[in-house]
Parts: sequence; C-alpha cells; structure tokens
Amino acid sequence: MATLDPRRTALVLIDLQKGIVAMPVQPYSGPQILERCVELAGKFRDAGALVVRVHVGWSADGADALKQPTDAGFHGPLPADFDAFMPDIVDDRDVVIRKRQWGAFHGTELDLQLRRRGIEHIVLAGIATNIGVESTARSAWEHGYQLTVLEDACSTFSAEMQDFAFKTIFPRLGHVTTRDEIVLG
Repeated sequence: MATLDPRRTALVLIDLQKGIVAMPVQPYSGPQILERCVELAGKFRDAGALVVRVHVGWSADGADALKQPTDAGFHGPLPADFDAFMPDIVDDRDVVIRKRQWGAFHGTELDLQLRRRGIEHIVLAGIATNIGVESTARSAWEHGYQLTVLEDACSTFSAEMQDFAFKTIFPRLGHVTTRDEIVLG
C-alpha cells in the first residue's frame, strides 16, 4: 500500500451507530468493528486527515424513508436512539453526514464536503459491508474518488456476504487492504 497524503485522504465510517453496532454481524462483531474504527479515526485525526462519520436515520414520522415494495425490506419500529453515534467514535472535528438510504452519497452533501476539502482518496470502513459500505463504495467510484476498503474494519450479516464483497466487488472499485497496511505521511 502506498503512503496516503492526509490532506487528500478521508476516512469515511459507515453506520457506527447504536442501532447497527448492536446487530449480530460477521466475521467481526459490531463492538470489534467499533473498536477498530475508533483506533483508525484517531490515527487519521492525528495525521491531520479528515474523518467523516455517516449514520442512517429518518424523521420521527418516517416520511423521508424509502417505501418501495420489496421481498425482504425492513419493517418495524426503530428504537429512539437507533441513529445516535456510539459515543467512542464522536469527535467535534469530524464531518457528519446523515443518509436516508443505503449509500452515503445520494441525497447528502458528502461529495460537496469532500471536494471542497480537496479530498481525492477515500478509505472506507463500517457496517454493513454489502449494504451501506458497498453502496457508498460504488458511488465513490462513480464520483471518481480513489478508494481503499479495509477488510478488517467492515462486517456484515454473514461471512459469505463479507467474502463476496471483498473478493468480487471491492477489487473492481479500488484497493482492498487492512488497517495495519494504511500509512499516512
């Protein structure tokens, strides 16, 4: 892995919020992913790189939630603190993006915030690998960002889903690596 310029690189963390970190995920648990992302965020902040925390949530009445009919959509009430970030990851220096669908680009100001800060490279991590992370990765590629996805800082609902995303999808969009291989300089 090449050394990344912290002035041109952002760590984008997907859905490290109370209602998602608590879900049963594989191959790493939600608390493991949170701990790893807290460490990563500290490394990026210390290097002067941008950290972007993304969370998903909707208005109290749900009027802004997508409502297309699906065979396997989510149905049911969410806890009041579903979209609250886990306290360990919160830092006032970060950019915070609220999304209302899987990906962090559509309908948000993520692209604007990254471009105005001169960001060219996104390092991506979070939960769930093949939902929010993958959707954001695909959009990042379509927007022309260089992309690195961290296998040991992502998790999802099955080992098979994780494996498919990291062996089939992410190598076509950018680079796959681990936390230890990220060098900022």
